[in-house]
Amino acid sequence: QVQLVESGGGLVQAGGSLRLSCAASGTFFSIRTMGWYRQAQGKQRELVAYVTNDNSANYADAVKGRFTISRDNNKTTVDLQMNSVKPDDTAVYYCHIQYKRWYRDGYLELWGQGTLVTVSS
Repeated sequence: QVQLVESGGGLVQAGGSLRLSCAASGTFFSIRTMGWYRQAQGKQRELVAYVTNDNSANYADAVKGRFTISRDNNKTTVDLQMNSVKPDDTAVYYCHIQYKRWYRDGYLELWGQGTLVTVSS
């Protein structure tokens, strides 16, 4: 069974920085993508950023130039460095992965439990 453990959420002032981390553990063959989504109160969950197995990073327009996603060499941990945060970045942030349990399987999805980021103005 695969598990995701998130850390790093909290309260930050507008213009400040925060770093989120997500670690995958358990038994799996490979992880194709690791990323972050967020859901603000009363809104739908939306993509923030994700990174592929070959370290190709993709960002939502709203965070380009401010957030940086990175994946460790073991490819089981993903970090989101959030700089120049704005009140609009306030949301619950969810880690998300696409992975295979065995090499012949199709890809599965897994979500973390979420971590709250609050940006004060």
